[in-house]
Amino acid sequence: CPAVLAPKNSSVAMPPPADIVKVAIEWPGAFPKLMEIDQKKPLSSIIKEVCDGWSLANHDQFALQHADSSNFYITEKNRNEIKNGAILRLTTSPAQNAQQLHERIQSSSMDAKLEALKDLANYSRDVTFAQEFINLDGISLLTQMVESGTERYQKLQKIMKPCFGDMLSFTLTAFVELMDHGIVSWDTFSVAFIKKIASYVNKFASDISILQRSLAILESMVLNSHDLYQKVAQEITIGQLIPHLQGTDQEIQTYTIAVINALFLKAPDDKRQEMANILAQKQLRSIILTHVIRAQRAINNEMAHQLYVLQVLTFNLLEDRMMTKMDPQDQAQRDIIFELRRIAFDAESEPNNSSGSMEKRKSMYTRDYKKLGFINHVNPAMDFTQTPPGMLALDNMLYFAKHHQDAYIRIVLENSSREDKHECPFGRSSIELTKMLCEILKVGELPSETCNDFHPMFFTHDRSFEEFFCICIQLLNKTWKEMRATSEDFNKARKRVMQVVKEQIMRALTTKPSSLDQFKSKLQNLSYTEILKIRQSERMNQEDFQSRPILELKEKIQPEILELIKQQRLNRLVEGTCFRKLNSRRRQDKFWYCRLSPNHKVLHYGDLEESPQGEVPHDSLQDKLPVADIKAVVTGKDCPHMKEKGALKQNKEVLELAFSILYDSSGQLNFIAPDKHEYCVWTDGLNALLGKDMLSDLTRNDLDTLLSMEIKLRLLDLENIQIPDAPPPIPKEPSNYDFVYDCN
Repeated sequence: CPAVLAPKNSSVAMPPPADIVKVAIEWPGAFPKLMEIDQKKPLSSIIKEVCDGWSLANHDQFALQHADSSNFYITEKNRNEIKNGAILRLTTSPAQNAQQLHERIQSSSMDAKLEALKDLANYSRDVTFAQEFINLDGISLLTQMVESGTERYQKLQKIMKPCFGDMLSFTLTAFVELMDHGIVSWDTFSVAFIKKIASYVNKFASDISILQRSLAILESMVLNSHDLYQKVAQEITIGQLIPHLQGTDQEIQTYTIAVINALFLKAPDDKRQEMANILAQKQLRSIILTHVIRAQRAINNEMAHQLYVLQVLTFNLLEDRMMTKMDPQDQAQRDIIFELRRIAFDAESEPNNSSGSMEKRKSMYTRDYKKLGFINHVNPAMDFTQTPPGMLALDNMLYFAKHHQDAYIRIVLENSSREDKHECPFGRSSIELTKMLCEILKVGELPSETCNDFHPMFFTHDRSFEEFFCICIQLLNKTWKEMRATSEDFNKARKRVMQVVKEQIMRALTTKPSSLDQFKSKLQNLSYTEILKIRQSERMNQEDFQSRPILELKEKIQPEILELIKQQRLNRLVEGTCFRKLNSRRRQDKFWYCRLSPNHKVLHYGDLEESPQGEVPHDSLQDKLPVADIKAVVTGKDCPHMKEKGALKQNKEVLELAFSILYDSSGQLNFIAPDKHEYCVWTDGLNALLGKDMLSDLTRNDLDTLLSMEIKLRLLDLENIQIPDAPPPIPKEPSNYDFVYDCN
């Protein structure tokens, strides 16, 4: 039949072309204009068209910006972010605005100057404006104002203290925002500027905003420039920072610990131990424990991260001893082994120094070193030539012998007097345990940029690692006996026992005990028998029947289970996830959210001001990416944002959480998942959308668990058992509750 053509004046609406965006544009004192923007047109032509509509000359002095709280300028680079229904504002160009603000902040009127600095602090968040202001040598102007500000307005400060404080706060805020764009090198700043910023840490302890920004600047200086680290280290002392930890503002405490961490991280190797000694003298650990960890408020993510970093840097001080081999000829080091022998066997009298006693002494030492559980009975120093754990193992053994003498003597004598071949050799076990504890705590590795995993118990003692060892060596001895391991084949026994001990330690650590005593208590409840029960329970939950009929049943069920897992992953993508943008100043967290549309055809994403409490609706996410445009999903080192240079990109944990969506010819959407679970969910979900296999560890675990459950359900003997269609009714309440027993 002939085609039916719509009449010329028909009201049938045609979809707008993809390059046309409908927006509203504001101009002060005029009614907003509704217009269609052709994204193929040059931006300058669009601005000229808008200016002509309001009869404004010199269109090159105008620009468009978002009329939301960001006020960011629209450029050729970011114009694709304009969405239908967006409200834009016609305003002065970035260059013009930067020039005006450059002049206004030098005004002789304090009110005008204050207002200008407030505007500058706001506009400096926009990289387009920042570039123009920096081109006018704006950074130098701000540093000059900071360097001379206190003296110039000293009299004014007494009269108008709030005004001066606000002025300085806005100046520092603008400076921090401008530097955060990475346009200007940190190496360009003078000693006078550093001195002034350092002085604010003491002078403005009561002004939270000035103190906060001063600490942020000091941290950035230390982290971004070796020369500035040296200058800052000369100007700021730990003693000046400690009082800020004793306050009640968690954000100031976080910035303070961040500065301490930065100084610690950048300190040369020979200065790091010296700094650790100063921190110990100033009782930093005790102050953090009292005023931060045990304060009556929740610890936020950033504080948890800084505590984790401090924990890692503290344990990394052990790396030098861990990688130091013992010198068998060094008498001072050999004296430590003599001391271990003396403490353990002091009850036995020393032979007299008469002639002929030397052979007796050597024979006695050899016998005692065997009892102590060393491999080399003649020269036990040879046991400490392997790194790791090197001399750290010997340090731990001596600490245990001196500070937990009764437990040490009991373990040594108990094992040296056994005749059933089930003795636990103290020396060899201590060396293996020290090595394992270093692996658990990742001694020698740089802190992760994303980890918040600090352990409160390590802040409860000045020698927390040594105390940790003392608890674990007693656990090892107890577990060895429970497993009835023998020392005849130490390597096999060690492997079995160490696996159990590591599991006991890791399970106890996951409960985040608040003290070492609580950790010890947790371990007491995790005996070898209990570990076997846990393993048996887990094995039953993941039991894999290998008979042929069961394998055939598994093959039949598996596609259904995989489809179930796929739907769960896609449902999670529809719910969406909040991702954090990593930048040079980590505490100023910037968030973005991404979620899949309910029809699984579009990914919606956009920036957020703060971490959301629940789901973020689609219409609040400005950007979108059609699933059909996705070419590939890459992970780890293959991600574009992981190929850039920088310490952050080299971090192993960040690499394990990184993935990217590649689309079009060069488009990319880069992610760093908040944790491993979200990483698996998103990589699985994206692969499912592209019709690829879901290969994550999470999918394997889910598949094993669900298959096991389904098989067990199908194998239940339900013959002649009536399964009701509806659940049974809830019984009536009893007439009284006299039968209830109060356990308390």
